[in-house]
Order: sequence, then structure tokens, then C-alpha cells
Amino acid sequence: MSPLAEISSAFAPRFAEFAFEPAFTAAVDQHVAEIRDRLSAGGPALVPPPPPHEDLTDYALGFLDALAELDWREPVGHDYAVCRLTAISWLVHRHGLLDTNTTGPDEDTAGLDDHEGRESQER
Repeated sequence: MSPLAEISSAFAPRFAEFAFEPAFTAAVDQHVAEIRDRLSAGGPALVPPPPPHEDLTDYALGFLDALAELDWREPVGHDYAVCRLTAISWLVHRHGLLDTNTTGPDEDTAGLDDHEGRESQER
């Protein structure tokens, strides 16, 4: 299983928490924005382009390696790593970056999609 598939499998279930954890939703949104900034040299588009699959995979592998060195274990709550891994999973699902998920955004990510749309309208 690819690193992106493993992360998505483990952290996509946390999308359900977006409905009742606004602070978690906001934190994941910030992580998504930071990952996009790191991985793309996109211009001033209203809708950010998807991150390149290979770049996101390399980033995810590096992040997982760093967590392994720290002997990190997933907590019950939302620490930095949970937010970052959920953001990676969200990007994978949002942009259909897995072969088995080519239909676009899932309904489970609607809360974050709605926030992203409002953010674009405010600019």
C-alpha cells in the first residue's frame, strides 16, 4: 500500500470530526494551506491547484520518517501530527490522488470544502 493510501486509510475517518470540532477543522485547514504552500509554486489562483502526487508522497514519507524517529503514537486528541496527517489525507481525497479515488471530493470532507470556498470568496 502506498504511503498516501496508508495515511488516508488511517486518517480519513477523522473527517467526521469536522462536523463537531470546529477548532480541529480550522487546524487541519491551516495545515492544508501550509502543505500546499510548501509543495507548489502556484500563482494567485482563486482555487489552489492540487499538489503533485509525487511531491505529496515524498513529503508524507519524510513526515512519517520523522514521526518514527520520535516514536510517535497517535493520541486520542488532535496534536500537530494528527492535524498534519489528516491534512495530507484530506488533500489526497479532495484531489483524487489515489487510483481508487478518482471521483473528486468526498461528502465527508464537505466541512473543509465549505470553509475553503468561503475563504476564496472573501479574497
